[in-house]
Amino acid sequence: MRLTNCMLAFALVLACLIGCKSGRTSTSTAGNNDVPKNSNSTSSTASTAPTPDIGGKYSVLGSNHGGTIYKGTLEVIKRGDVYQFRWNAGEQYDGVGVANGNIVAVAFASGANGKGCGVIDYTIQGDGTLDGKWGYWGVNEAGSERATRTSGSGLVGEYDATGKNPDGKEYKATLTVEPAVNLYRFLWSNNTEGLGIKRGDNIAVGIGGARCGFVTYEIQSDGTLDGIWAAMELRRQERKKLRSSRTATDEYGFAR
Repeated sequence: MRLTNCMLAFALVLACLIGCKSGRTSTSTAGNNDVPKNSNSTSSTASTAPTPDIGGKYSVLGSNHGGTIYKGTLEVIKRGDVYQFRWNAGEQYDGVGVANGNIVAVAFASGANGKGCGVIDYTIQGDGTLDGKWGYWGVNEAGSERATRTSGSGLVGEYDATGKNPDGKEYKATLTVEPAVNLYRFLWSNNTEGLGIKRGDNIAVGIGGARCGFVTYEIQSDGTLDGIWAAMELRRQERKKLRSSRTATDEYGFAR
């Protein structure tokens, strides 16, 4: 699968999200941001740990890039291989998420239509290989990708990527990963760009250009989603904290 939109602004705002699901909580915290890749690809070998069921309704408390606090609701709906995320916090947002072990990476846009937004979540292997799983809004099947580093060190460098689209078609591309303040910029040879957030040995990359934001959630043992989010159109980078509790509500939206 290919993504043609490029992200022109990649100095993003980082934020922490905390969401609670009825009976459980989900939180998001500020972490390292990595550049999302606009290549719809992720690897299915990213994690061997089973992903808990995150479907349900949440209430959310968060902070925006200016430091203002917001509250809202979130509904997470299982859609085949991916999840639909629906927020409402005075404004509606809709997104797509892919689960990778105890990490869920989400790309979202304002309104009820997240078309064009995608996300890929990589596990960083000990030898530097990136194993990822990816999804796009409106598509219920996920793709996979593996990127093998050919030069560089740490996360930064050049990679040879191979992957598989949801229809089973395989693809190849070269990938360049560059630092972008405390994020990472991902550049694929098929004219796809992304911006990512790094948390430990995981990096979540948002795809889709300036209209799309992205968040990386860590699933806590009590069901809390602990997340960090960034809005691609913002040119100033900060860290935020959001907290939410799970309740019987229908939608959850990101406030900016």
